[in-house]
Amino acid sequence: MHKKYIVFKISIIIFVSLFCLQLYAQTWDIPADKKAKNSYIPFTGVTAKEGEAIFTKNCMSCHGNPGKGNSLKTLKPVPPDLAGAITQQRTDGDLFYIVSTGRAIMPSFKNVFSDDDRWKVISYIRSFNKQYVQVLSKFDPRKSKLVKINVSFDSQTYLIRVVVKANEKTGTVSLKDDEVELFANRYFGRLQIDKSLHTNQDGVAFFQFPKDLPGDKAGIVGLTVKVSDDNYGEIEYQQKLNIGIPTDNPPLTQKRAIWNVVTKAPLWIILTYTSCVLFVGLFLLYILYSLWKLKKAGTT
Repeated sequence: MHKKYIVFKISIIIFVSLFCLQLYAQTWDIPADKKAKNSYIPFTGVTAKEGEAIFTKNCMSCHGNPGKGNSLKTLKPVPPDLAGAITQQRTDGDLFYIVSTGRAIMPSFKNVFSDDDRWKVISYIRSFNKQYVQVLSKFDPRKSKLVKINVSFDSQTYLIRVVVKANEKTGTVSLKDDEVELFANRYFGRLQIDKSLHTNQDGVAFFQFPKDLPGDKAGIVGLTVKVSDDNYGEIEYQQKLNIGIPTDNPPLTQKRAIWNVVTKAPLWIILTYTSCVLFVGLFLLYILYSLWKLKKAGTT
């Protein structure tokens, strides 16, 4: 009797936990300013088609086909059908925030796709809602050209200072509370420096730079600053600073390697490939010679 009671209690705990997890998956604590965000891209058949291609490649494996109810049921919580009422009742800002930030088993696509691509995915999702009426943002993407980013380095504190301002007709405006990310450009992509930060009232963010990050021969490191602003859009800025450890490593394409060009491929690959080609060529010649001998013997 005591064992049955324990099993029953454990079952109740598991059930409640799963229920809470499912409920948590459907509730998002989205800031008011993010909920009110709208797309600056008009949703058309073209944007929906482009969004479908992105969705099919990156989202369909979990969410399934919108309107088909074939999302991946083995996941907990089960990904929602994006053509369903729960999703379609959300604002465009809600969907953009969810796609951008992710949570639990859903990944963040903020650093995977541009703002344009994320809006195109939402355009595709909205194409399943006949009652949907788009509200366009007043944001003009051309305003991103007004943004100026300044990057400086303090060798004493190893802090990188990023200043974000916009040169409006009325004067210079400090972009406060903007999300800023800093990356060091490496051979195979970008290495994020510190964490994502927000600019202060003066449009400034400080990043802690690692003291052991290698640079080139002169210690120069290429930096990329990525800024996201609700009014000016997504801005990227690149600058090189002499802040790394001088490193005299030869370029990856200088020595013989599998990923290099033919003239610099490893010798064993060149010899193996050449031997295979010669073997196949000689074998074909042998077959042709044998056929010729057979033909000659038959004629005789």
